[in-house]
Amino acid sequence: MKFWKVVAAVAMFVTAGEIVAEGRNDVVLSDGWVVKPLYRCQRGFVGDTVTVPHTWNVDYEPGEAYRYDRDARSYQRILTVTEEMRGKRLFLYFEGANSVATVFLNRRTVGEHKGGYTAFCLEITDFVKAGDNLLEVFVSNAYRTDVLPISGDFNVCGGLHRPVHLLVTDADCIDPTVFASPGVLVHQKQLDSEAATIEVETFLSLKSGQAGVLVPQNELAALRQGCELGVSVFDPSGELVGTAWQLVTGSRVTMPVGISKPVLWQGKNAPSQYLVKVELLHNGIVADQVTQTFGLRAVSVDAENGFFLNGKSYDLHGFNRHDDFYGHGSALTEAEYQRDMELVEASGATFLRLAHYPHNERIYELCDSAGIVLWTEIPLCGPGGYMFTGYLRSVEDNALQCLRELVYQKYNHPSICFWGIFNELLVEDEGNLIAYDPPVPFVQKLNALFHELDPTRPTAAAICSGQEQYEACCDVVGWNKYFGWNKSEQQAAAFFDEAHQSGHPVGISEYGRGGSPLQHADPVHASEVSFPGTYHPEEYQAICHEGYWLALKERNYLPFKAIWQFSDMQSCIKDEGDTPGRNDKGMVTYDRQTLKDSYYFYKANWNPSPMLHLCSQRFTERSFAETSVRVYTTLSNATLYVNGQKISKKSPDGVHRIIWEDIHLQSGDNHIEVRSGDLSEHCVWRLE
Repeated sequence: MKFWKVVAAVAMFVTAGEIVAEGRNDVVLSDGWVVKPLYRCQRGFVGDTVTVPHTWNVDYEPGEAYRYDRDARSYQRILTVTEEMRGKRLFLYFEGANSVATVFLNRRTVGEHKGGYTAFCLEITDFVKAGDNLLEVFVSNAYRTDVLPISGDFNVCGGLHRPVHLLVTDADCIDPTVFASPGVLVHQKQLDSEAATIEVETFLSLKSGQAGVLVPQNELAALRQGCELGVSVFDPSGELVGTAWQLVTGSRVTMPVGISKPVLWQGKNAPSQYLVKVELLHNGIVADQVTQTFGLRAVSVDAENGFFLNGKSYDLHGFNRHDDFYGHGSALTEAEYQRDMELVEASGATFLRLAHYPHNERIYELCDSAGIVLWTEIPLCGPGGYMFTGYLRSVEDNALQCLRELVYQKYNHPSICFWGIFNELLVEDEGNLIAYDPPVPFVQKLNALFHELDPTRPTAAAICSGQEQYEACCDVVGWNKYFGWNKSEQQAAAFFDEAHQSGHPVGISEYGRGGSPLQHADPVHASEVSFPGTYHPEEYQAICHEGYWLALKERNYLPFKAIWQFSDMQSCIKDEGDTPGRNDKGMVTYDRQTLKDSYYFYKANWNPSPMLHLCSQRFTERSFAETSVRVYTTLSNATLYVNGQKISKKSPDGVHRIIWEDIHLQSGDNHIEVRSGDLSEHCVWRLE
C-alpha cells in the first residue's frame, strides 16, 4: 500500500507526537518497540529496544559462520488510543513479518498471518480501550513445511522486517483488509493511441448509519442511500482527465473511466504515470480517500522476437535482486533502496527480477518511476543449493494465499510485467538433487489463478530442469544456467539455441559466477595457477560474464536476460569467496561500496554515457611478469601507458572491451594508466 499517497479528508491535529486526521490517518509505528526471545524469555527480562523495521538476523551468530537464528521473538510496544480516535476504526497494517506472526492486543489474540514477504491487515477496533494498550506480536522464522519458502539459496531473516502502520478511519472506509491491498485496483480494459478505458475497482467496508455509530453489516440499507463514491483521474502532468460518480450499493464498486489520447508508460524511455483519486462520501462529506498511481501499457512475449512493450520490441537486461543489505539484513530503510536504484540506473539495466519473494513496496515504487521492468514472484523456490525440492503438498494453501496477496497488493504497479510462479522446482531427481511430490499439477493451478486475477500480464517460471514439463505451466520459461568461466560463450550459445527449438518463449532468469574483489588470479596463466573451488578471483568472474554477454546480446528471442545477481547477499549454505555464509555472485559487494569489474563491463554495454574502466586495479601483488591489461569503455579508443611509456592506442570490440596482450612487468612497482580524452584511470601493480 502506498501509504504516503493516502490523503486525509480534512484538517489534521497533533496529539502525543502523532498526527491524527478526520477521515483517514496513517501512523507509522517505528519507535518504542521492545523485542525478547520468545522461548528463552524469563519473568522480569527487559529485552532490547529496537526500531522497526527490524530483524534479528542482521548477521550470523558470533563464532557460528554458517548459523543464523531461526527462532521466535516477542515484539511489544504501547499503543495509545487517544480521545480523538473515539468512534473511529483502527487497523494494524504490517508490510511484512517474517515468517509467521500472531498479533495480540491486551493479551487477546487479534489474528495470525503465515508468510513473511506479503503484507497483512487486521482490524483492532474491538480489541482496544481508551488510553494505553499493550500491542504484542509473536514472530517466528522457524522452519516449517507449510509456510513458504521451504528451500532456496538465501537466509530467511526473522522479525518485523518491514514497516508497521496504524490506520485510523471513519466507520465507513475504503477497505484495507482485502488481501491487504490498497483497496483500489485499476484495471486496463482498452488501449490504443486515441483512447483508453480503465475500470476502477474499490473495496469498501461500511459500518455506520450515522457518524460515529457502528452498526452490523446487515443493517446498511439506510446508509447506502447516503453513500457515494467518486473517482478522479489525473494525467502525468497533473491535469484532470476523467471522472466518475456512483451511489454505493455494496462493498465492491467498479466504475469505468475513459481517457482520451493516453500517455503510455514506456519503460526507461518515458515512465509516465497517471494518478487516480477515489473518494468515499457519506451525506456529502468525505469519509475516506485513497490515491494510487498507475501506468497505461501493453506487454507481450513472442517466442522468436522476445519481449514487446506497447507493441515495440524492448530489450530486457538486468539483474536478480534480493531485499538484503549489509548491516540491515532484510530490514532495509529508504537509504538502502535509494542506493540500490542509483546503481541499477547507472548500470543501464532495464530489468530486475525480484528474487525469490515479494519485495518491499518501496522498490516497486522506485522502479515505476525509473521505468525498470519487473518480474516479481511468490516464494515457491528450491533447491537453490539445498538437496531437496521447494514443493511439498503441505505448502499449497500458503502458496495460494501468497499469490492472491501479491497480486492484490502490487496490481497497480506498471513496472510489473511478469508474475513469477516458482524458482527451481524439481519434476524428478536430478543427480544429487531430490524431488518429492510432483509439482506440475499444482503449478498449473497457480498459473491459472494468476491469469484469472490478472489477464494482462504474462507468467514466468525459473527452472533448472524439466523445460518440456513446465512449458504448459507458464507463458515464459526462464532458465537458471551456469557455465565454466572460460567456456561460457560457447556453452551458453549452444544451450539456449537448443532450448529455443521448443517454440515456447525461453529466457535466461539466472546466469553468472562468483567473484571476490579481495581474491585475484591472472587468467593469462590459468594453466599454471591452482586454487580451490571456493576461491573466486574477480578476474575470472569478469571473463565469465564477457563470454555470457557475447552469446546472449544478439539472441533477440530471449525475452529477458537476468544476471545472478545484483549484489552479494547472506546465504548460510555458502562457503566460498572471501566470506563464508555469503553468495558472492553479485556485481557489487554486500555493502554496495565496491563495484566489481563485472559491474563496469555491463555498464559499458548498457549505458552509452562516456566511461572508462581499468580492470584488476585491486590486483596489486603480482607473481608473473607477463600479463594482459583489460579496459571497458564506451569511448571510441583508449591509450595504454606502462611506467610512463606509451604502449598503443586501441578501439573497443563489440562488447566495449579493449585487451592489450603480452604486457611485460618489471620487478617492483609498475604504474598502469589508460587515457581517453578527459578520462583516465591509474593503478600500481607490484611484481615480487
